[in-house]
Amino acid sequence: MIVGVPREIKTEEHRVAMTPIGVRELVAHGHRVVVQAGAGKGSFIEDADYVAVGGEILPDAAAVFAAAEMIVKVKEPQPAEIAMLGKQHLLFTYLHLAAYPAEAKGLLESGATAIAYETVQLPNGTLPLLAPMSEIAGRMAAQAGAHYLERPHGGRGVLLGGVTGVAPGRVTVLGAGMAGRNAALIAAGMGAEVFVLDLNIATLRHLDELRWPGVTTVTSSRLAIERYVLASDLVVGAVLVPGARAPIVVTEDLVKAMRPGSVIVDISIDQGGCIATAHETTHTKPTYVEHGVVHYAVGNIPGAVPHTATYALTNATLPYVVALAEGTRAAVEKHPELLGGLNVAGGKVTNAAVADFLGVKLTDPITAAGG
Repeated sequence: MIVGVPREIKTEEHRVAMTPIGVRELVAHGHRVVVQAGAGKGSFIEDADYVAVGGEILPDAAAVFAAAEMIVKVKEPQPAEIAMLGKQHLLFTYLHLAAYPAEAKGLLESGATAIAYETVQLPNGTLPLLAPMSEIAGRMAAQAGAHYLERPHGGRGVLLGGVTGVAPGRVTVLGAGMAGRNAALIAAGMGAEVFVLDLNIATLRHLDELRWPGVTTVTSSRLAIERYVLASDLVVGAVLVPGARAPIVVTEDLVKAMRPGSVIVDISIDQGGCIATAHETTHTKPTYVEHGVVHYAVGNIPGAVPHTATYALTNATLPYVVALAEGTRAAVEKHPELLGGLNVAGGKVTNAAVADFLGVKLTDPITAAGG
């Protein structure tokens, strides 16, 4: 199979979908890999690095899309990329269709088969291709929150760790999944007083077993959210429903009642956001102030650390890329979790959560995968 790696074109997105390690592995399995010139530059990977392991460099995205049968990306395809997709293509990337209905419509019209990293789910419920980016996003959320709490950046002038004789800042993390746990870890490491809310008692129990100093787990409820959000300097939204839009758990009225200069970081924004007042921002202009509260809602948080993120992502996706290069049906037989990742195929929606959100008919993914 010919596997194509285009340069990412979303605003301030510097990651690339494949490292030379991945190219070398695919070539060893007898496949061709075509990489757009400069695709890895944002992650400090040069074209020569790809050529040295058997990759081929093509001048632009159009050439990559025209040559490739499988397109491997990082972020959801932008309109210009969707226009280059056809029914001959297998697209493997983050899609977040519930947050981007226009993208979903374009993919359906293209006839391409698209597998979303974020809905590949193992039997134990874990999301192996979302996990590495959630880990990074969670850690960076705490860093960003601490930064924007500083007075020159619009915040209340609170040092998360406090100092002798002065209490530390209070952080509320909504959601104890991979992103939430990592946000709590870094905030606690800074010395903050951290409260993690989640509906899943088993998830909270696992967090408690880690015994991180300064971290308290709380069973989530409307009342708990109201109390802890209002008492916090930093609120991190990390709520996830695989494939579906994130539920709104912090209302606009609650944001209005927060202390001026507090900070919200909504990691869930690439799934629509879990904070009523959040709308997607970019690394170029990452924040805005609403109701006196600083909002950070960058849709591709890991894109700020592309070198780390690119290698972490390839570590997770490469086994699936190699399997898919052998054929979708064979890949699904080897990795049944890929069925959950199959979002659209031949103009049909094949993921239940996406179909429900878009209000369209669901097509059986097994049938769509040729099984």
